[in-house]
Amino acid sequence: MTAAEEWRRGWGVVLACFVGFSFLSLMTGTVSMFIQPISQEFGWSRTLIASGVSIGAVATTLGSPFAGLLFDRFGPRKLAIPGVTITALSIAAFSFANGSPAQWFALWFVYAFVSLMAKGTLWTAAVANVFDKSRGLALGITFSGSALTSVLLPPLTIWLIDEVGWRMTYVWLGLGWGGMTLLACLFFLYDLRDRPTDSAAAGQPPADVRAAMPGLTLGEAWRNSALWRIGISTVLTMVLTLGLSIHLVPILGAAGVPRGNAAWLLSLAGIAGLLGKLVSGVLLDRFRPNWIGGLTLGMTALAFGLLIDGIRSPTLIVFAMLVNGYTTGTKIQVVSYLTARYGGMRNYGTLVGVMNGAMASGLIVGPVYAGLVFDLTGGYGPFLITGTVGSIICGLLLFSLPAYPDWSGDAAPREPEQPREAIA
Repeated sequence: MTAAEEWRRGWGVVLACFVGFSFLSLMTGTVSMFIQPISQEFGWSRTLIASGVSIGAVATTLGSPFAGLLFDRFGPRKLAIPGVTITALSIAAFSFANGSPAQWFALWFVYAFVSLMAKGTLWTAAVANVFDKSRGLALGITFSGSALTSVLLPPLTIWLIDEVGWRMTYVWLGLGWGGMTLLACLFFLYDLRDRPTDSAAAGQPPADVRAAMPGLTLGEAWRNSALWRIGISTVLTMVLTLGLSIHLVPILGAAGVPRGNAAWLLSLAGIAGLLGKLVSGVLLDRFRPNWIGGLTLGMTALAFGLLIDGIRSPTLIVFAMLVNGYTTGTKIQVVSYLTARYGGMRNYGTLVGVMNGAMASGLIVGPVYAGLVFDLTGGYGPFLITGTVGSIICGLLLFSLPAYPDWSGDAAPREPEQPREAIA
């Protein structure tokens, strides 16, 4: 099947997953805007507020592999429709926060648990199962949903907080964005389990369709050195970048950027992220993906370094935000693409679920680490220095990956043995 034929068959899937990814990014994308009003009302420290994200991420870390197994068994549609519905309700439930830290942690845990059926595993696996020749671009457009959130949410959230208060803002965002996502899933979301168009797969039950997909078994994946390097790089980069994202508005405030201007800078970063996902998608289809991923993670060091006190200036802050926006969502896009290429599609839902669990572990450590650095030192400088060095290490890990197997044949190699030339 050509790239054009893939798009004629699967454009609706990409549209649904684009909207789904924008919904997925809603909670983490707005925490930074809620820190100050919630802190003022309840007298909480920034560490406590950020810890809610980390507590919720525990459920995601533990549950993502299980969610991946469910996806491999049932497909995206049967999980997404109920998953999006209960996730929207769990977001609206944050309006009932009463100042109890235990309740705050419980709200985050419930959200993380019920949203497992609407996490990135579902959206990326649905697209990867429908696209092959144009998988990079299709994933790039899908991940652009989070960039759309980055553009629209900061000014929208701050406006809603100012107009209706932070409690009703959770209701409007949860039910409004959730309802839009649910409609997209009802009309457009499917994969080969729902509409097997290949002649060899047509009429087969979902389990047989899955068995016909090339790729590693779970045992082979566990022993695959390339997947281990991808996973280690994923954990480290998400610890650092999620810590930056959650505390970005306070970091900009410490640099002298007013809160309203910080929201517009976040929107500017979102526009850069939208372009970055599309550009990266095209590049992933044409060049060695590990080179593109290594450059992306390495560039993140600039975003950290340019925000360090003594280096930053108004011009450098804007440039740092552009770099941060370009690289933020691209990292998850690269991980999803590399997992498909090195692990194949047979157990892709489970494999990318494990990777998503690793990424969620970044939410456990990153925001708390950044908050502790601020509470103990009175600034974010040591955290930004750590982010600069760590981003370079993550880039080198991806650069070191061998060539990925060619899964087009019936007897695809399980481990890449010989390096090959860059893909033209």
